[in-house]
Amino acid sequence: MKCPYCGYLESKVVDSRPTDEGGSIRRRRECQSCGRRFTTYETVESVPLMVVKRDGSRQAFNKSKLLSGLVKACEKRPVAMALLEEACGRIEQRLSNSMEREIDSRQIGELAMESLKEIDQVAYVRFASVYREFKDIGAFMDELSKLLQNKGG
Repeated sequence: MKCPYCGYLESKVVDSRPTDEGGSIRRRRECQSCGRRFTTYETVESVPLMVVKRDGSRQAFNKSKLLSGLVKACEKRPVAMALLEEACGRIEQRLSNSMEREIDSRQIGELAMESLKEIDQVAYVRFASVYREFKDIGAFMDELSKLLQNKGG
């Protein structure tokens, strides 16, 4: 680590301790040339997940945008906010674990629908109707009958 005082490239670590609830490590270092001490912080480099939208544009994954969509689907339903936050966390974790840096928005939508299907079926149908852009009542009824078949069998 380069000394901020004299520019020498060699230093030794005198003290290390976790900070940010284990999210980073604070290190006290001593320059091997001038003997002065300085502090550095070591964190895991996170590469943002990029979402590829239907029109081909890209934007950074936004967990709050996902949560907002789930909240809208669950409006006036007996669903605890904690359940939706947990679902968003699981979806984000699954996307991060995929090791892909670019994720198709359709994949996120499908994961959201999977989660909603387990949480609240009415919310699932609401989300699906917007996400899948049902054009008519027939498409809506097809989705409902799939849901009923899976519930019965």
